[in-house]
Amino acid sequence: MKSIKSNAVLLENIRALRKAWRSCRAGIWAALAEQLEANSRNKVVVNLSRLNRSVREGEVVAVPGKVLGAGKVGHAMTVAAFEFSATARRRIEEGGGKPMTIMELLRQNPKGLGVKLVR
Repeated sequence: MKSIKSNAVLLENIRALRKAWRSCRAGIWAALAEQLEANSRNKVVVNLSRLNRSVREGEVVAVPGKVLGAGKVGHAMTVAAFEFSATARRRIEEGGGKPMTIMELLRQNPKGLGVKLVR
């Protein structure tokens, strides 16, 4: 059962992702929209240590939730997420990477080419 979302920014993200999926048929956008729309009990929270292990140098990843600052970043990566802790954002930048919102990623890469989903 899908819950009713009241966060206007979250709803805007979901709508934009679904629209991008319909126009480009990029499955990454549909998967992201579905994850963002999921019940809050299934909310995705990822630590930097996990990203550091699962993402290679220069890769672009999307996290349908929040990125937390536990762990270190050993290489440059582009991380798009709905939300970042202040520590996570700072450590990604210090590691030579780039933190961005999902909407920024959607504007920069509308076809979703080369984007990896991390849950």
